[in-house]
Amino acid sequence: MAQCVQSVQEFIQDSFVPLVAALCSEEAERLTRKNNLGFSELVKPFCRLTSEVHMRDPNNQLHVIKNLKIAVNNIITHSPQPGGIRKLLNDVVSVSQPTEGLVTNVITAGDYDLNISDRSVKASVPWYNNWKDTLMELNTSTFYSATTPWFESYRESFLQSMPASDHEFLNHYVACMLVVSSGEPEPVEQFLKLSQEQHRIQHSSEYAYPKWFIPNTLKYYVLLHDVSAGEEQRADSVYEEMKQRYGTQGCYLLKINSRGSNRGADEQIPDPWSQYLQKNSIQTQESYDDGPYTVISNKNADHLISDDLDNDIQDGLSNNFKAHPLQLDHLSDTSSSFDGTDYIKTTSSLHESKKTSSGTPHGACLTLTDHDRIRQFIQEFTFRGLLPHIEKTIRQLNDQLISRKGLSRSLFSATKKWFSGSKVPEKSINELKNTSGLLYPPEAPELQIRKMADLCFLVQHYELAYSCYHTAKKDFLNDQAMLYAAGALEMAAVSAFLQPGAPRPYPAHYMDTAIQTYRDICKNMVLAERCVLLSAEILKSQSKYSDAAALLIRLTSEDSDLRSALLLEQAAHCFINMKSPMVRKFAFHMILAGHRYSKAGQKKHALRCYSQAMQVYKGKGWSLAEDHINFTIGRQSFTLRQLDNAVSAFRHILINDSKQPAAQQGTFLREYLYVYKNVTQLSPDGPLPQLPLPYINNSATRVFFGHDRRPSEGEKQAATHISLDQEYDCESSHQWKELEEQVVAVVNKGIIPSNFQPTQYCLNSYSDNSKFPLAVVEEPVTVEVAFRNPLKVPLLLTDLSLLWKFQPKDFNAKHNGETKELACGNDMIGAEVIAEFLINSEETKMARLKLFPHQTGELHILGVVYNLGTIQGTMMLDGIDPSIGLQAGKFVYNGMSVRGRQELEIQGPRLNNTKEEKTSIKYGPDRRLDPIITEEMPLLEVFFINFPTGLLCGEIRKAYVEFVNVSKCPLTALKVVSKHPEFFTFGGNTAVLTPLSPSASENCSAYKTVVTDSTSVCTALMSSASSVNFGVGTGSQPEVIHVPLPDSVLLPGASVQLPMWLHGPDEEGVHEINFLFYYESIKKHSKMCHRVLRHTAVICTSRSLNVRATVCRSNALEDEGKGDNMLVFVDVENINTSEAGVKEFHIVQVSSNSKHWKLQKAVNLSEDKDCKLASRERGKLCFKAVRCKNSGAKCGVFLQIISSASPCADFFFRSLSSELKRTHTQSNMFHAAAKQPFDEAVRLIQKCSEVDLNIVVLWKAYVVEDNKQLILEGQHHVVLHTVGKEAFSFPQKQESPEMVLLKFFRPENTSVPTRPTSEQLSNLIKTSLHYPESFNHSFHQKSLCLVPVTLLLSNCSEADVDVIIDLRHKTTSPEALEIHGSFTWLGQTQYKRQLKSQEVYSLQLKACFVRTGVYNLGTHRVFAKLADQVTLFETSQQNSMPALIIINNI
Repeated sequence: MAQCVQSVQEFIQDSFVPLVAALCSEEAERLTRKNNLGFSELVKPFCRLTSEVHMRDPNNQLHVIKNLKIAVNNIITHSPQPGGIRKLLNDVVSVSQPTEGLVTNVITAGDYDLNISDRSVKASVPWYNNWKDTLMELNTSTFYSATTPWFESYRESFLQSMPASDHEFLNHYVACMLVVSSGEPEPVEQFLKLSQEQHRIQHSSEYAYPKWFIPNTLKYYVLLHDVSAGEEQRADSVYEEMKQRYGTQGCYLLKINSRGSNRGADEQIPDPWSQYLQKNSIQTQESYDDGPYTVISNKNADHLISDDLDNDIQDGLSNNFKAHPLQLDHLSDTSSSFDGTDYIKTTSSLHESKKTSSGTPHGACLTLTDHDRIRQFIQEFTFRGLLPHIEKTIRQLNDQLISRKGLSRSLFSATKKWFSGSKVPEKSINELKNTSGLLYPPEAPELQIRKMADLCFLVQHYELAYSCYHTAKKDFLNDQAMLYAAGALEMAAVSAFLQPGAPRPYPAHYMDTAIQTYRDICKNMVLAERCVLLSAEILKSQSKYSDAAALLIRLTSEDSDLRSALLLEQAAHCFINMKSPMVRKFAFHMILAGHRYSKAGQKKHALRCYSQAMQVYKGKGWSLAEDHINFTIGRQSFTLRQLDNAVSAFRHILINDSKQPAAQQGTFLREYLYVYKNVTQLSPDGPLPQLPLPYINNSATRVFFGHDRRPSEGEKQAATHISLDQEYDCESSHQWKELEEQVVAVVNKGIIPSNFQPTQYCLNSYSDNSKFPLAVVEEPVTVEVAFRNPLKVPLLLTDLSLLWKFQPKDFNAKHNGETKELACGNDMIGAEVIAEFLINSEETKMARLKLFPHQTGELHILGVVYNLGTIQGTMMLDGIDPSIGLQAGKFVYNGMSVRGRQELEIQGPRLNNTKEEKTSIKYGPDRRLDPIITEEMPLLEVFFINFPTGLLCGEIRKAYVEFVNVSKCPLTALKVVSKHPEFFTFGGNTAVLTPLSPSASENCSAYKTVVTDSTSVCTALMSSASSVNFGVGTGSQPEVIHVPLPDSVLLPGASVQLPMWLHGPDEEGVHEINFLFYYESIKKHSKMCHRVLRHTAVICTSRSLNVRATVCRSNALEDEGKGDNMLVFVDVENINTSEAGVKEFHIVQVSSNSKHWKLQKAVNLSEDKDCKLASRERGKLCFKAVRCKNSGAKCGVFLQIISSASPCADFFFRSLSSELKRTHTQSNMFHAAAKQPFDEAVRLIQKCSEVDLNIVVLWKAYVVEDNKQLILEGQHHVVLHTVGKEAFSFPQKQESPEMVLLKFFRPENTSVPTRPTSEQLSNLIKTSLHYPESFNHSFHQKSLCLVPVTLLLSNCSEADVDVIIDLRHKTTSPEALEIHGSFTWLGQTQYKRQLKSQEVYSLQLKACFVRTGVYNLGTHRVFAKLADQVTLFETSQQNSMPALIIINNI
């Protein structure tokens, strides 16, 4: 049980006090009413004696009485009605509430610190966490116990209001005060009248109430004298007469009202009556008719065993006892789901009466001297009148009992023995006959014993009282008078406990038997309750909390909700006060108590119980219990008009991950909306409240600047740009940033400005949000908010829009004026409102909300504002859930919605740069919701017309690009940057090089052509072209391409169409190619310098041709003056699969590009002058290349295409630049280790084997598609670097090197000179033998055949070369001897010559043959070295091909 203010002994002594009746004359009552008090109320604060009292027991032993209290009550001649008693007790409990801020109401139980005060239901902080704050204030002490003053008030009122019964005498009147005023004409006669009235009330049969202790009641005569108005002499004379008549010990002169009511009002006199008068006394019957409750008439009194009827009247609740307290209420109608409106009126009226009673001053005419006089009067009455009368009565009863004991006891027992045998068997309480209706006559000796016991008990003579109770108990049990026996057992147990020195243990079994008898046999719950209250308090004082709790719980029943609630609450406190606190049992019983409080109409106490239990259930994972408690707290708070608490409680139900079924969650939500609506109606002009639903994932908020992307229209495809539908890709984002940096660097002459801020159109949790984003005036700002509905019922948001704050600023002004917040008006910012936004159960859904800024300044997006509501139709109809597939505008709206808001607060990234940031938790700013609205800027839209999605590798396709300026500002400096500049071109810089339109050529080709006659089919057309003309200059970055706008400006509303040629990438597969369009405004702005537009083209390429090329030195040196020439072998293979529908490829033309070489003629031209390749066929072309000074020569077949014009040259130069870039990076990778510079000699030798020749193969493909034949065109490029090395048109895959063990070595300082390879050395000198293929000789005429042979030597290098020709070499291999015969060179066997740069030297030789046959003349050896070098690099120059001669005999 909870801690009480009184000790157990004090509580029991005050519960059973001598009762004194007061009978006043009308004049006497008038005197006391001057102080707003009746006589009994006047003396009530002074009824406790301040000194010890002595009296003698029947054995003449002196007995000390300490702290005695008496009760003086007005005589009321009819017993109180049960309904009135219930009303009184209900009022007493409802008025007594916890003191706010009571710091002592904390229980420390195990790991829990439970706050039992009313502070736990404050809404200013989360109400079930507030006990922590209290505990912090109390951390100086280790243990605090909770008090429950409402229970003590109930207990006191209950014991005082118990009606007097015949089986006991504790609440019978012992004496009667007769009070008469001294101002009456005949006071003595008035005393006689009052005395006769008292006698008539006590002894007349018409008055059954009140009960009197003994027939000879003590009468005490009190003369009341008004000091301020009455005559003191007359009062004294009357008092003298009274003393003569009644004796000095039987009367008293009480002087009051020493102060007039009209003077001395400013003097402060204490008011000891207020604390007593706040408790409505049961004796004042008039109070029952004032309240709103129905008063039950006497004829119904016998049937009112339970409180059911009263409960129904009080709070309109159906008393459904089958419902478990933890069962949730399934109420669909919110308006009817809140009860207790009647009770609100009751409580308010009760508080009003309390205010009026407390506001009325009591004892206004009394001085402190009068207070002492009243105190003295009570003491005199007790000392001289009451106690001597009680002492005398006890002696008389004792003497009567002793005198009667011998006869009656013996006769009684003899009679029993005669009829029933010698021994009476003991019977259990349940076997005993129900004789609760048995009545003893008043003079029965058993009742005399009980009367004596009660008198002894009232004057604290507990030992004698126990003895008498024990004796009476036996007699009553023998007579099977169970009501009397139970009363004797009850008081015997209490007397045993109260005996000083505790000679015997407390007989708890006496109490258990008494309770069981009262409850089960006598059906008297009032007496059983008194037993329980007394016994539980005694057990608690002995720390037997478990027994006390069991006792309290045992008496809870359905007949009285208030009693059950109070006892359950005390049982809960017993559990918490155990040595090992049972916290969960405490919480559970507090829930049960709260439920019963609620049924009893005690809403505040119910709320308090649930709030205290929540401290235990919170955060333990018992979500259903938490939901029930929160739901009940919400309802009770709403009933008590504690709307903030109600909102807080319902909010907790909704924001936790609820495990409730959908129907229950719907009920919770409707209740919440109903409560919230009431809260908002109280303060309609206040700030919008924060709503808990739906959840908002703040970090997932995305902000998009600009208009939505236009959809594609037929062949017109809008630039993809960026939209909220695209997923964020970190790698892609980095690529766009690099592209923008490239073009900005080009525009700013290679330097990126310090204030450069990459353009970010879409901000999310991955983007860099540390700087204020820039938005443009008149362009929408779209905020995507991620809503999540945690409930199983759909939520309907209506009138959903953004909440914002705007500070207008003029960024062009030199000095910004004061930034003042202006009223939010549509003239500055326009906001889009979503009329209906449905979020289905447990769904995450994005809402896109737009703002339209009409003025420059700083915008701050604060949150969202909306109406939260539910939709009807969540019930299942024919097995179909109607919440599935609901469309906007078709919701069945149930009218219940509240307007509120939610903040958008985004936490920035955690800082982790400095040591301080690493050691502490700090977050950077996230400014995505704080854009700066800048001045008007141009806005570009780009459309692609006839843009293909699939191409063959190397295919050329022509499309158109349309540039549209949709803003009100002209744009300029339009550029496009891409990582793949070889993929597209807008044409050359000069109009001559660019075809005008697709109809420029007769055969609808993308190429510019020229028709040649058939006679000059093998001649080559030559023209010169520079890469500068095609935007691939050496200085600029090849990725940044200028878009050739007319006049370089696009005016507002204007559009321009430009041709765009596309070149299919050389590798098959899907290619994503990023274009970044860069443009500026003509007018320079301080905040935004440029804008960009993104486009990602997705091209799927399929295989077409595979081109390989090799260049070899020609052995033919006919044109001696023109230097050397080479053979170019072009190997073309059709690797296309038939999926693309390609029928065959035609090689149309082969062009070359070089500064030093030109293709002269085709060697192996076929008859039909065209090269056709079907699937998987391969063709080999051979061309002769001669050294020249002009560049850009071609050799073509049939129809000649001007490959020095667009688009052929564009793609060639761009692929060339990307190829150079690729090979450059690879060479850097491969040669990073070789730090030493190449020797100049080695460089010269290497240069001999290098060739700078580029081949362009132009082709046509015939495709059958939908029974139509299409002609596709394309070109492949091959870059030839080295003589003899094969080159490819597509990049070769580099094989990844195998993993090798890591070796550590120290690099040696000795530098080894780099030696050229034998392959490089073999290209220094080119040799050629000139001789007749067959030679006829008559060996009969001349045995030796001499054949003249010319050896041509050509120096291919740029330096002078020393050459040694050695003819002594013989073929030694037997195979060679078998095939080729042996011959001999005549003349000089070795020649030494020095050849100048590019010099051709002719040497005349003679070969000698002795017989016919086939001979190989290539037996000579040629050694070469640079003229200024040592012989270190000397190497043999072998002819790669045999020189065969046939010698014939004539």
